[in-house]
Amino acid sequence: MAGKDRLENVNPHIFAKAGQRLELPTDWDDDVYDPFDAREVFDLVRNIRDPEHPLSLEELNVVEEGQCEVCDGENSVMVHFTPTIPHCSMASLIGLSIRLKLLQALPARFKVDVRITPGTHASEQAINKQLADKERVAAALENPHLLEVINKCLYPPGSA
Repeated sequence: MAGKDRLENVNPHIFAKAGQRLELPTDWDDDVYDPFDAREVFDLVRNIRDPEHPLSLEELNVVEEGQCEVCDGENSVMVHFTPTIPHCSMASLIGLSIRLKLLQALPARFKVDVRITPGTHASEQAINKQLADKERVAAALENPHLLEVINKCLYPPGSA
């Protein structure tokens, strides 16, 4: 949390959650080629918890299906996220959480790119640069305290 256990966004606006993805019989058929799409990527990141609030990134409108782009043929995934306030000090942590979740869940063939939605954060360029730097991301994920906080976002108590 910011400062000494002080919330930056004390009263965030809460948005409705999207419905569950409709499953087709072919979804479970290993003989049918099923390319990854934006909805699958969104489903991976929608339930990540916000570091400050007991709410998901979807409920805070930080991630939306329309902000997820997949090019299955080119093995690339791009997720834009929108912090709830323009000076959110948790933006880097949220970006790292999204990036780690996708790296853990997607096949290794995908290049994962996570960025702040243009024009939505005061330090957008600096944070995007950090999130795009593989060495900085790897170093951050070696920090036990930071990894503990990220894991609480990815796997909140009672989510198993």
